Amino acid sequence: MALTKKEWLALEKKAYELRSLCLETTNWAGSGHIGGGMSVMDMLTILYHKYLNIKVEDPNWEDRDRFILSKGHAGIAYAPVLVDKGFNDPEQLKTFNLTNSKMGIHLDANKVVGVDASTGSLGHGLSIALGTALAARVLGKSYKTYCILGDGECDEGSNWEAAMAITGFKATNVISFVDRNRCMIDGRTEDVMPLEPFADKWRAFGFHVFDIDGNNLNELSEAIDYALGEPDAPVMIIANTKKGEGIDFMEDDYHWHYGALDEAKYEQAKKSLEAHYKKRVARAEKEGK
Repeated sequence: MALTKKEWLALEKKAYELRSLCLETTNWAGSGHIGGGMSVMDMLTILYHKYLNIKVEDPNWEDRDRFILSKGHAGIAYAPVLVDKGFNDPEQLKTFNLTNSKMGIHLDANKVVGVDASTGSLGHGLSIALGTALAARVLGKSYKTYCILGDGECDEGSNWEAAMAITGFKATNVISFVDRNRCMIDGRTEDVMPLEPFADKWRAFGFHVFDIDGNNLNELSEAIDYALGEPDAPVMIIANTKKGEGIDFMEDDYHWHYGALDEAKYEQAKKSLEAHYKKRVARAEKEGK
């Protein structure tokens, strides 16, 4: 089901606020994985502000939905989401990745409230997601597990072992995403290790595949709604995104996999995010119902 215009506009506002907070966190930290943080932010926004069944006051609630950020280096985006949601003290963002901080560059589930799995050793997240999904089945629980992969980590064979097992066990309670921004630390994915035909690979493993604009909240909502509608096979949502989405000088540039901002670039980035938000609002106003 498509988002209502009211929902869409509210989510756009939240995505803008969270991108701005991610930028602030990068500035406080001195550097960070801001490019992939910006590309994945729409997925994080819609999951945490529309779909995830969680309780901030009871973060270990046994019936909560699980969320695995397999591309753990996007913690610089994930930490602001958790802080904004109320799981952690906002002051912690000012120490992100600094000595003795609870918030390291890859979020530690034993230190950061609301994190279900410590990730960042790439290629493991989808396997963890399968484990939590099978645990739900054994325990008779109805919770869902959502997992976001990076496209660069899909070079790792462990992901394809997990894919084979997810469909083999018919674990439809796993809802998977790939942040397909086509950039990784050393270059463009198709130059480093070609992934195409990417959607066909997931289909060959037995997934229902949605190949969508991952920076369009309405398209994300429609794909997630399908995955929640008791499909006969697990769902993979290939979310085609832009590295650095919303910051014009970072967009689609693999050099911003990790980077630092001087004062001029920081101010430029803030202005770019404001302009980006206005464009996104205009789209929601035009296309929303």
